[in-house]
Amino acid sequence: MLEIYDEAGSNLDVTLIQKVFEEYKKHFSLPGNLSVELTIVDEDTIKDVNRQFRGIDSVTDVLSFPSLEVKLPFAPEDHPMDIDPSSGEIMLGEIMLCYSRMAEQSVEYGHSQERESCYLVLHGLLHLLGFDHIEQEDKEKMREQEETILGKLGIGR
Repeated sequence: MLEIYDEAGSNLDVTLIQKVFEEYKKHFSLPGNLSVELTIVDEDTIKDVNRQFRGIDSVTDVLSFPSLEVKLPFAPEDHPMDIDPSSGEIMLGEIMLCYSRMAEQSVEYGHSQERESCYLVLHGLLHLLGFDHIEQEDKEKMREQEETILGKLGIGR
């Protein structure tokens, strides 16, 4: 389940974002009981969180906070103590998306806010599975996953 909290009062298409989450789970053969929280925030909030958790005093577009250390393929039996007994869900992590930064980037890159928001949410979701982009090789692997999943949904540049 993808829980979305819109603290920024955005007008993002949550139905499309949910579709990205479902395609992501399908692509990686993830179980249906995975849970992720997405919070859409303003610049002040993401700047504060970025400073607090990463030591970087600036606004960023998306932050990810994994709850688990994941190896692919994902196996729920590897996380028996992480299953919420009341819901049966496994919390994969949390993502924060800065609405104004996303809107700026959509203009900067010349595509819609829908495409940029889906890309950033997916980017955050991939970080929850351990993908990263510090090294060029890792960046290429992450970009390939992003383009493949968004392509399956017809969300192109």
